[in-house]
Amino acid sequence: MTDFMSYLFVEPFPGPWLVQDLIALILSLVLLVYIIKRNRHPVTTVLEVFAFVFFYASVYENAACVMGLYSYGRSFSMIGYVPAAAPLIEVCVLICGFWLLEKTAVPDWAKPPIIGLFGMLQDFSLDPLAIRQVFTSGGVTSARWNWLISATDVNILNVPVFNFPGWMLIMLYASSCLLVGRWWYRKSGYKPLVGAVYPFLTIFAALLLMISPISNLLLWFGPFFTKGSSIEWFMLAFHFIVPITLLAVFWRGRMTARITADDLPIFLIPTALHLSDIVFTLIGGYSEILWIVLLASAAQTAFLAYVYLQGKKAAA
Repeated sequence: MTDFMSYLFVEPFPGPWLVQDLIALILSLVLLVYIIKRNRHPVTTVLEVFAFVFFYASVYENAACVMGLYSYGRSFSMIGYVPAAAPLIEVCVLICGFWLLEKTAVPDWAKPPIIGLFGMLQDFSLDPLAIRQVFTSGGVTSARWNWLISATDVNILNVPVFNFPGWMLIMLYASSCLLVGRWWYRKSGYKPLVGAVYPFLTIFAALLLMISPISNLLLWFGPFFTKGSSIEWFMLAFHFIVPITLLAVFWRGRMTARITADDLPIFLIPTALHLSDIVFTLIGGYSEILWIVLLASAAQTAFLAYVYLQGKKAAA
């Protein structure tokens, strides 16, 4: 693989990183194709994707790198210090989450924490693997993603506990603000100007929330506790309990629309990402994380399978 890539890149990238980045890129392109294919207003959704990737997730991730919270290995496609795969995976989770919940009886106000749950489940198989994929490229030894934490910080398999609720917040803020923007777009009678403006205004609002003290409160109950303390376990439990409770109370398997072939990305994208994590965990021999990768993958896949079955019942 290295010899082959030496013909393509001045400094060849580790094979596993390259393949995983390409998987994220391909799945993102599949998502865009289906957005154009099935959406009544595809341009606005594409603008939501663009705004999320370049003006929200990438901005925040780059800021976190500059602040020394974590760092990334070099990818063939970078947005500043951040591999494009990171925000692409996040936006796939966001849009697929919206798409899935549109077919359920879950009210709009309850959707953001549930989409956040989807993000956490995706990350529980992603991050434990990424920090173990250590390679030397261009004279630099690095993991695919590097967490720069103290040895005394609470962690799950060397990933800080607050990282997983961090995915909840990324999804929570973006989906909440975009739902407001979508409401504004509907109220305007789908005016093109509103459709062109709201993705950027609402994503900017989400970014402000992400860097606000509210995030510290929801991650480690700051300012009452500090980052790395055991309170993060309580906050992790809180971020699981809330969306699961919302699903139990407001969904209970009730579907408002049937599942069709046009809904393929809802099931394909999360499952493909988990399968990729499982395969590279096995190839890399990272047996110590196999249990959590399989558990997160099984939990999300089981949920998606149940949604599929309920969607078929709705069709019948």
